[in-house]
Amino acid sequence: MDGLSVTVDAAALDPRFDLRVVSRDGFEWSYEGGAPAQLALALLADHFDDDGRALAHYEEFMAAVVANFDNEWEMSSADIDEALANLGISGS
Repeated sequence: MDGLSVTVDAAALDPRFDLRVVSRDGFEWSYEGGAPAQLALALLADHFDDDGRALAHYEEFMAAVVANFDNEWEMSSADIDEALANLGISGS
């Protein structure tokens, strides 16, 4: 899957290596692993605007949500809040 890109409001999503380097291989999804975990961390850091909350919940979010994405996917803030609520995590 070369050439993967993830954008938020038309801008590239920051992988947030400053928080934790789970995978330097970029983002991937549809399975559980390092690259999907990096994506989950980046999505939650952007969504929460709270690094601590993102770090606390990214692994669970990766396993329950990111690992189940199809090849093409899209999530709104409301979608992320709903997924978090299903996991028992309060949203933004």
